[in-house]
Amino acid sequence: MNTSIEGLIEQAYARLKDLDAVSSHQILQEALKLDFEHPEVKYGLKCVSWWLDRVKKLEEFHEPYEKGGFIISQWKSFHVFLSQIGEPNETCQYALKHFVFNLALKFFDQALQGLGGDVPPDPEILLQMGRCYKVCGNFEEAVKFLEQAVFFRQEDSAALADLADVNALLGDPRAAKVLFREAFFLDPQAIDIWSMESEMIIRLRQKVMELGFTGRDIAEWMPVYGVLWGIFSVQRELKPVELGKLKQSILALESEKVNRPDDSLKPRLLNKYFWLIDHCGNTRSNNSRDSGLFEETLLKVKYIDPAIYEQYRS
Repeated sequence: MNTSIEGLIEQAYARLKDLDAVSSHQILQEALKLDFEHPEVKYGLKCVSWWLDRVKKLEEFHEPYEKGGFIISQWKSFHVFLSQIGEPNETCQYALKHFVFNLALKFFDQALQGLGGDVPPDPEILLQMGRCYKVCGNFEEAVKFLEQAVFFRQEDSAALADLADVNALLGDPRAAKVLFREAFFLDPQAIDIWSMESEMIIRLRQKVMELGFTGRDIAEWMPVYGVLWGIFSVQRELKPVELGKLKQSILALESEKVNRPDDSLKPRLLNKYFWLIDHCGNTRSNNSRDSGLFEETLLKVKYIDPAIYEQYRS
């Protein structure tokens, strides 16, 4: 056994990946005795101590699903804590990420098994398990659980986005583009754009931010520019029921926009116009009504944002 500081740090991280935070903490304390000023040891001890306090609070919960949910909920709080303790250590954070999400995964799996074979799986548990597998880098398992979750919740933007993200990470950009476009069309605000790991979404988010958009506007404008820049380039013809819902939602947004002179509704309306234009473009060769709707919708895009219209037509 390597008893050098580097060896002890490596052992501590290995214990974290085995979900043994107590042993990890003990090993880091041994390393501290060798060098009280070692920055990584001090950093690791602070982080592991923070999580040990959270693990103790699991005793307050009775159901496995609640325990898993609590652990996941603390991840963002942990990043706030990290910003307060000095320079980040990526190796330590990586080990802790595996500890947190594998621990949560264990609880979600217990919750799923506890349902019994005769009870349909809970899509929320499937979704959480898929997310945990994704964060831990097991994309093959992640896609299995996320596909099951989407089967039960076909209009859940968050679930669709996670499935799209995993498909992109698995090297299937076509499936990813279809699913991302569906997700952002349904509800951009339901998507945690900061948890997406695929390069296409990270780059799209960054480029939208470079245009000056901030806060909630980032997610709203991502599908608009995703279409303009050819990222969301995979199109499909809408089913009659879907087309009817799209037209109704456009009318509702147009009516709402009359009473809201600001631009808050503009990106969502543009996104819906693009969907309608794409649908008409796929069908208008055999339908003069769709051809008229195509031109009418293009004019609406030009009316509410001439610059976007010119980019879309170019």
